[in-house]
Amino acid sequence: MVALQLVQEFKDLDISILKSIFENRNPAFDIILRAITNTAAAIAFGIPGILLIHAFIKKNQVNQLRAIQLLIPVALSAIVANVLKYAVDLPRPYELYPFIHKLSMGGSPSFPSGHTADAFAFATGISLMYRKRMIVVLALLWASLVGYTRMALGVHFPSDVLAGALIGALCSYAVYFYMHRKYTNPPEV
Repeated sequence: MVALQLVQEFKDLDISILKSIFENRNPAFDIILRAITNTAAAIAFGIPGILLIHAFIKKNQVNQLRAIQLLIPVALSAIVANVLKYAVDLPRPYELYPFIHKLSMGGSPSFPSGHTADAFAFATGISLMYRKRMIVVLALLWASLVGYTRMALGVHFPSDVLAGALIGALCSYAVYFYMHRKYTNPPEV
C-alpha cells in the first residue's frame, strides 16, 4: 500500500514538473529547442566518428583509442536505452496528457530518453578524458540542455531524462575504467 502511494506521488511529481516546464517555455524559442535536441546524435556519434576516421588516416594509435573511448559508451548507451524502451514500453507524455503537445520527433516508447543517454554518454566520456574545467562545463551544459529540450518539447517525462542521463554517464564511466585497467597508458590528455 505504501509502495503504491509512493509510486503515485512520484508519477504526480513527474507530470507536475513536466507540465511546468512545458507550459512555461517561450514558444518563440521552440525552433532553438528543436535545434539543440537534434544535436544529440550528431555530436555524440559524429565527433568520435570523425576523430576515429582521422586517427586511422593518420595512423595514430593513441588518438584511435581516444576516439574509441568516446564512441563505445555512446553506442553502448544507445543499445541499453533502446532495449529498456521496448522492455518497459511506457507511453510518451503527449499520448497521456492533452495539455502536452508533441513538438519534436519521438515515436518509440518514452522511458528512458535516448537523446539524453547519447548526450550524457558523450559529455561524461569527454569530461573524463579531457579534465579541463571549460570542457567539462561546456559538455555537461550541452547534455543538460539536450535533456531539458526533450521535456520542453513534450516528448519525455523528467524521469525519462534522468534515467537517460544516468545510463549515458554510467556507460562512459564503465568504458573509461575498463580502458584504464586494460591499457598501461590510457588515452587521456
